[in-house]
Amino acid sequence: MEGETWVTHCFGNIHREVQEIESISEVSDEVSKENTLSSLDFILPDDLLERIIAYLPIASIFRAGSVCKRWNEIVSCRRFLWTVTNSISQKPWYFMFTSSEEPIGYAYDPVIRKWYSVDLPCIETANWFITSSFGLVCFMDNESRSNLFVCNPITKVSKKLEEPPGLKCSDYSAPAISVDRSSHVYTIAIVKCNQVPGNFFQWDLSIQVYDSETRIWVTSVTEVLTGWRTGDESVICNGILYFLIYSTGGGMGWFEKRHGLIMFDLSRGSSHDLLIRTLIPVPCSLTCGRLMNLKDRLVMVGGIGKQDRPDIIKGIGIWVLDGKEWEEISRMPHKFFQGFGELDDVFASSGTDDLIYIQSYGAPFLLVFDMNQKQWKWSQKCPVTKRFPLQLFTGFCFEPRLEVSP
Repeated sequence: MEGETWVTHCFGNIHREVQEIESISEVSDEVSKENTLSSLDFILPDDLLERIIAYLPIASIFRAGSVCKRWNEIVSCRRFLWTVTNSISQKPWYFMFTSSEEPIGYAYDPVIRKWYSVDLPCIETANWFITSSFGLVCFMDNESRSNLFVCNPITKVSKKLEEPPGLKCSDYSAPAISVDRSSHVYTIAIVKCNQVPGNFFQWDLSIQVYDSETRIWVTSVTEVLTGWRTGDESVICNGILYFLIYSTGGGMGWFEKRHGLIMFDLSRGSSHDLLIRTLIPVPCSLTCGRLMNLKDRLVMVGGIGKQDRPDIIKGIGIWVLDGKEWEEISRMPHKFFQGFGELDDVFASSGTDDLIYIQSYGAPFLLVFDMNQKQWKWSQKCPVTKRFPLQLFTGFCFEPRLEVSP
């Protein structure tokens, strides 16, 4: 199946441009009777037409904007954006691309089960850290780990942030973003970790927080971890920053506690308490873990290690954190798990709302888990093709929103 090309509409102060496309603007296939269209235009007032269009999937809203001048003016006005904000929520999309020099890929819309070709703004390669919240996506480069951009991948509006304080480079970095759904003010937190020179078991940890209102970075926490280090997994949920830590080894039985979860209350601003005291054990021996915020619930998707070989994955599970206890929601059925491989870190996973996306690094196949229906299913086949055996794929989830800007 060929991927459809995305249309770029711009709103407010954004340049108003509509790119000609092939599939997504195939208005002639959907509206073939001009008399019917004219009758609707004559009968429906603007406010009613706005409400009707606002309940359409994002892709259909773009189609509507290509129908005629009146409809284009409606979907481009600020009042319509307010209507969209108060309409039903859009299902999260998943952007998949191959790990290559150019971050070109396809975005999956689960409502109409189609893939669209999307060019991401800001980033130059696919090897960037990516985190998202309520329509905004934060990109951080993997080399210097000091170049940060926030953008709306639908409207293409982007903003480069000031560099965070401290060392530009770090051994491990884990960015997370949280957007207030009412004010659209956003917070970005970066967990950084560097090995103490000459000491394999000690790691310098710091948490840097950015507020979009003040446009200021603040270093909230500095601490030395012994026997643990951070990684690249963090998420903000209900004002709490959660991140995974990883055992650096030493002693018998360290495999049984390869991972742990640390929490930090961002509302406290800064803290002198030891973060390691907030450690929450993971529910079982994990090969890897992915954290996400689903309706203000902390969800972890983890690779389950074999009992005799904890570094070999035997399955994938989903857990929700209730207080300091993990509740298992589901385990991936074996028929879906086949093909994910046996190494310890073999999949990417992210989600929001009620959907969790899981994909193998080794193939462009996307698995979707619905938290409400407790149902597993494959998405439509992605147009990305595998060109050589060692080619890798990755991706991220984001909410398609029109009304939020960085």
